[in-house]
Amino acid sequence: VKDEKYEIMYIVNAGLDEEARKAEIEKLHTILTTNGASVTKVNEWGLRDFAYPIDDMVRGYYVVIKVTAEEAALKEFARLAKIDKNVVRHLITVDKD
Repeated sequence: VKDEKYEIMYIVNAGLDEEARKAEIEKLHTILTTNGASVTKVNEWGLRDFAYPIDDMVRGYYVVIKVTAEEAALKEFARLAKIDKNVVRHLITVDKD
């Protein structure tokens, strides 16, 4: 299976202070890189209001990254993001660019 390009958007809990947020983002990217993916671009959108409350939260810290990865790395990212209490939501899409 050859590496494909993907875009991952995830939302980190807005309640984290800057240091904790940086550590969380680093941890998420490390999950990908230790599984053979490469993060090619990071775009931090910052704090944004949600369209509707999610788990009693009304805003989150949005991050969009572009990665080149095999499916196994993405599956592991998704699995760990789901159980990480600091990750509000995540979405992985195939990058068409």
